[in-house]
Amino acid sequence: MEISIINYNKAYAKNFYDLNIEWLKTFFYVEPYDEEVLSQPDKYIIDKGGFIFFGMKNNAVVGTVALMPTKDDGILELTKMAVLPEERGQKIGQKLLQYCIDFAQLQNLKALLLYSNTKLENAIYLYRKYGFKELLLEKDNPYERANIKMLLEY
Repeated sequence: MEISIINYNKAYAKNFYDLNIEWLKTFFYVEPYDEEVLSQPDKYIIDKGGFIFFGMKNNAVVGTVALMPTKDDGILELTKMAVLPEERGQKIGQKLLQYCIDFAQLQNLKALLLYSNTKLENAIYLYRKYGFKELLLEKDNPYERANIKMLLEY
């Protein structure tokens, strides 16, 4: 079944929240910062010049990802990527990642930045495969669970 990717729609805000909360609870735990951002995506992402995309299959949301503004002009943070548990392993995450990379190039961005955790071996492998390079992780990064910071420059 073909996956289509659509731009943010308020009607899917609950899907954005639910997908990410499930993912965080499965692999880590929900930090207060996550709860804040996920429950108010318009305020923290869209209204600040960020973007949210949804992977759709049969008119249903099966995955999501966000590009969030950073302190640096021209650099967006690739974040909040999650796929429905029963849809994992079908390269939906890869499609969302490729979409974000292409989108960032079309927007003439300087780079995409991400924070992750090395226990997510498949994700880290994927990021490296797509050209992300490891950077020094700052001590005051936004996520307690992050132990790796990566950048894809254009």
